Amino acid sequence: MAGIGALSLAVLIGTALDAYRIVSVLAAVLIVAAVAVGAAERPDTAFALWPYRGLLAGLLLTFLLGLTGIWLFYTPGQSEYTYVLGVPAATLSYLVFIWILPLFGALYYSYLFPAVGGEDVVEDIMAEARTRRAEDDREYPLAADRTRGEGGSER
Repeated sequence: MAGIGALSLAVLIGTALDAYRIVSVLAAVLIVAAVAVGAAERPDTAFALWPYRGLLAGLLLTFLLGLTGIWLFYTPGQSEYTYVLGVPAATLSYLVFIWILPLFGALYYSYLFPAVGGEDVVEDIMAEARTRRAEDDREYPLAADRTRGEGGSER
């Protein structure tokens, strides 16, 4: 998390200095780092990025390729554009590398790890939730007494 804080601070400083190309690279790295921390943050195990290294490397590569494409094909104040498939080249670079390829990466990742939503995993989650709920129904010494309403429901 300290690394994400440092990247955020670097993005703010870069923005204050009007270094937008550097800011765009730092922002791409910041997004990938946030995804990495979010994906690898598991309370019951140690912090491990190795299962996600391919996905994170691909995400970083597509962001950097997309930003490079935008930088190469777009100049502020430019009125004539190079069109590819009926779209300005900078826009196509943005769409393909920053939106479409990361989306396919996410789909590929879900294909590689289908057990995330499998029946066994869902049943384990539900069993844990039932156990927690049963533990929460216990009486506490300083808790107010529960009363029964007209329909027999607790208030």
